[in-house]
Amino acid sequence: MKQRLLSLDVFRGMTIFFMIIVNTPGSWNYVYAPLLHAKWDGCTPTDLVFPFFMFIVGVSMAISYAKFEGGPQKDWINKAITRGLKIILIGLLLNWFPFFTKNIADLRLWGVLQRIGLSFLIAGVLISFVNRKYLWFLFIGILISYYLILLSAGDQALTLEGNLVRTIDLALFGESHIYKGYGIPFDPEGLLSTLPAVGTVILGFITGKSLLTTPEINKKIQWLLIFGIICVAAGYLWSIMGFPINKPIWSSSYVLFAGGLAMLFLALMIWVIDIHGFQKWTYVFKAFGQNPLISYALSGLFVKTMLLIKIGDQKLYGWLYSTVFQPVFGDYFGSFMFAISFVMLIWVFAFILDRKGIIVKV
Repeated sequence: MKQRLLSLDVFRGMTIFFMIIVNTPGSWNYVYAPLLHAKWDGCTPTDLVFPFFMFIVGVSMAISYAKFEGGPQKDWINKAITRGLKIILIGLLLNWFPFFTKNIADLRLWGVLQRIGLSFLIAGVLISFVNRKYLWFLFIGILISYYLILLSAGDQALTLEGNLVRTIDLALFGESHIYKGYGIPFDPEGLLSTLPAVGTVILGFITGKSLLTTPEINKKIQWLLIFGIICVAAGYLWSIMGFPINKPIWSSSYVLFAGGLAMLFLALMIWVIDIHGFQKWTYVFKAFGQNPLISYALSGLFVKTMLLIKIGDQKLYGWLYSTVFQPVFGDYFGSFMFAISFVMLIWVFAFILDRKGIIVKV
């Protein structure tokens, strides 16, 4: 890639923008359907946001890795391990915050940042030991292995109650350290389901290497379109053949389906932004794209802080929605406008960092 593609920063920034949007409605009682996750099997637009980010992590990893090629292998391995552990630590601290109100014995161990960090670490180490020619085999091997591991649990292998992701997390960490938003202890960012998430990062890495080694920009788009369609079709076929597209367990069909759509979307971004030069609309997303992880962590910190502050019988978060947004915009649109206003508040910090040329490297 002789020149840096602006579309990569915009793609990364858009994923963070929408990750914050879907996490911060004014009220969870009033959320438009496309902004909700599928309850179990299936895929909504919201279910694509996280795997899109994991995919672009892999693309960015390929660009970073290029700087280490030809040098000592240990340099890249050290970078992958160090950065991965830092991201995991930030995620754990964010789960624990505010430290004085939450007992560490009840700390949820997993989360979005933990998944990003662990997937980055594992994918980075694996890639350093595998010849580039065999990365597709590694990717496919991960997906098939995960499928076989899950099926070993028997008739209930793909259900909420009986899947091995839940079983392993309960056995290793106990109920007190697992997410309970599904009505029973089950963590959608659990340990075992990190394996296919590593596959998503590796698919992004393969894509990034193709972008780097393909000189003509039209050829880059052609590659993305071909393999994007293949992955979407393969994921859909696998789904109807018995391994449903499912974000909570990050099913292998979901990896292919979401990864293929990420390729197609990236092809569209390159065509719009880098070839035709329609760039004026991109600045909001570009600012997030320069500092994605810090922006996401800051949004979580702000939400937790707002939930600490009480105004009368309400917490600040709910009070803002019920007294400012809901009366003006109504239930659903007010909840949506709250999320938009919140993400733009976080954007102000990303904007300041971008204007000052500051990139916070984790």
